[in-house]
Amino acid sequence: MTDEKDDRVTLDKTDETVSDKAVSDEAVSGETEETGGSTAVDASAADPSGPDATKASYLPHIAIGLSVVALVFAVLVGWLAYGTVQQSAAETARTEARVAAEEQAVAMLAYTHDQVDAQTDAAAEGLTGDFRDEYTNLMKNIIAPGAKEKAISVQVSVQASSVVSADADNAVTLLFLNQITTSSENPEAVSSGSRVRVELEKQDGRWLVSRLTPI
Repeated sequence: MTDEKDDRVTLDKTDETVSDKAVSDEAVSGETEETGGSTAVDASAADPSGPDATKASYLPHIAIGLSVVALVFAVLVGWLAYGTVQQSAAETARTEARVAAEEQAVAMLAYTHDQVDAQTDAAAEGLTGDFRDEYTNLMKNIIAPGAKEKAISVQVSVQASSVVSADADNAVTLLFLNQITTSSENPEAVSSGSRVRVELEKQDGRWLVSRLTPI
């Protein structure tokens, strides 16, 4: 009986020891899992390559990209504005040069025998320096004396005109003219047509004729 009792006591103690060990192992396992979980969370939060860090790394690139786009847009707008201004200036030059060519051609070629000298001086105001001298010499030394002697008068009208080329300071135009001439020898009006090439230069805001050539 004593031996059986001792054996039972021994088994009870062994069971208690095993039970205590199992409890201890579970506690250690739980602590390990908790510690491991905590460590994993902390590591994820401190990881410099996480989602927040990735977003932050993209921000400078996005800012640079936006800056480049803005710069390209500004350059494009400036280029378009410059092109518009240049085109507008060219159109203005063409219009002004054509009008000046028509007015100056009529002033240069039309005259009356009794006012030819004054008309020559007035027409010369619309010419450039060298061409002004050529025109004045021709009119006063050759045309005016014959006009006074034979009572020659010439009327000129522009039938059509076009601009060959034009920029801000220079232009070339083509004019189709009609001339009506009367004189003491031929009282009946004589009509004739002609074409002239008129070159102009812009000086001090005015379009001046630098050359007039019959073609």
